[in-house]
Amino acid sequence: MHLRRTMMFVPGNQPGLLNDASLYGADVLIFDLEDSVALTEKDAARTLLAYALPKLDWGQAELMVRVNDLDGPFGLEDLEAVIKAGAKIIRLPKADNAEQVKNYDQIIGKIEAELNLPINSIEMLAAIESAQGVLNAKEIAAASPRLMGLALGAEDFTADLGVSRSKSGEELLLARQMIVLAAKAQGIDAYDTVYSQIDDLEGLAEETKRAKALGFRGKSVLHPNQIEVVHQVFAPSQEEIAQAQRLLAAVEEAKVRGSGVISLDGAMVDRPVILRAERIIHMAKSLNILKGEA
Repeated sequence: MHLRRTMMFVPGNQPGLLNDASLYGADVLIFDLEDSVALTEKDAARTLLAYALPKLDWGQAELMVRVNDLDGPFGLEDLEAVIKAGAKIIRLPKADNAEQVKNYDQIIGKIEAELNLPINSIEMLAAIESAQGVLNAKEIAAASPRLMGLALGAEDFTADLGVSRSKSGEELLLARQMIVLAAKAQGIDAYDTVYSQIDDLEGLAEETKRAKALGFRGKSVLHPNQIEVVHQVFAPSQEEIAQAQRLLAAVEEAKVRGSGVISLDGAMVDRPVILRAERIIHMAKSLNILKGEA
């Protein structure tokens, strides 16, 4: 299980930021060739990123690239260049329908074949950023076996609605729920949008807690100072870990007794609850926060 609590955007046209990107501990680095790069700099940014990807030490971070739309003049060249350079995940911008996703899937498949890469070795993350995309989230999530998740892009989404983002996030609630449901129904994960007020760490923590409660597995971030806050929220608490350990101990006791009936604190324990406990323990081990273990 990959830890993808934080996905930090890094402009693809700024050498200094590319060079320092791995220093801050984000789980995933999203190198951006789309919104953060001016039209006049698209080709230069692509060339720079294609050079940097295989050359720099990215530590433990997964490498993702947000490419330009295939309907424009830059998207195809972006895909060819960054996959050849070693990008393993492609973030699809503004996924409005399943056909767009299938188009990316087919083109990436051709690039894989040309480079002798294993089939479906390149993953995709579909960013949903419009009302149409939210309404089509179920079909988008099912459009390709390459999809490792869906992401909400709130800035474009609220612009599409003609509303402003609020601190409460009430204008995003339905979109968040629909994206999580669509992703989970396909067995993939959902990732929350950026919190644009980079100095408001308290507000970031509250929004991240709400996203976690809805079922998101991670969050996009804009600035290194947001990473630790998001990591803390998505890490299981010691109370959650202790409860998961108790539950899994009850499962083992039932196995020893030869009983198929498992209960804890007077409540029946079924398979989904066991799976959640196993995920909590797995994450705790990955983060080295499981007490009693090195």
